Amino acid sequence: MRTIPAQSRTEEVAPRAVKDFMTGYFTGVTIVTAFSGDGRAHGLTCNSLVSVTLDPPTLLVCLDQGSGTLDAVRESGAFAVNLLSERGRAAAARFASADPDRFASVAWERSARGLPVLVDDAFAVAECALTDLHRVGDHTVVFGRITHIENQPGNPLLYGMRMFSGPPVAVADALSVGG
Repeated sequence: MRTIPAQSRTEEVAPRAVKDFMTGYFTGVTIVTAFSGDGRAHGLTCNSLVSVTLDPPTLLVCLDQGSGTLDAVRESGAFAVNLLSERGRAAAARFASADPDRFASVAWERSARGLPVLVDDAFAVAECALTDLHRVGDHTVVFGRITHIENQPGNPLLYGMRMFSGPPVAVADALSVGG
């Protein structure tokens, strides 16, 4: 068994140092959505998305403890992960803001399975049934079993270096290289 040096276990790292470190890590941008018990749509911009397992198909997202979206996920037992395309920059900024009516300026609809999905800004949507919650600090890790996926062609919106960007090569072009 590997022993971790004592200094590694006790060292405190400032939140700003973590933010600066993560700035160099480019991620895709998603908007996680859900309906609350009163039928109101909630959503927030999220780049903490992980594919946990293919069998059963499971995703995890990390949501702020104080978010209405987390409350809606808890109440409804379901959520959607909208993968944003390059054209979704305005939606990403809106859903990252404190605006109480984030859905007012985006095209969205209730899916056949009853979740709010973005119809113009997302190129793919995974709908999930809540399977587990685990609180870590000021966030909750939310696990969901994927119940439905919709995909269409599109170039993903990326975030890194404190700005939005697209892939360096169009996804369709990259897929066609080499056959």
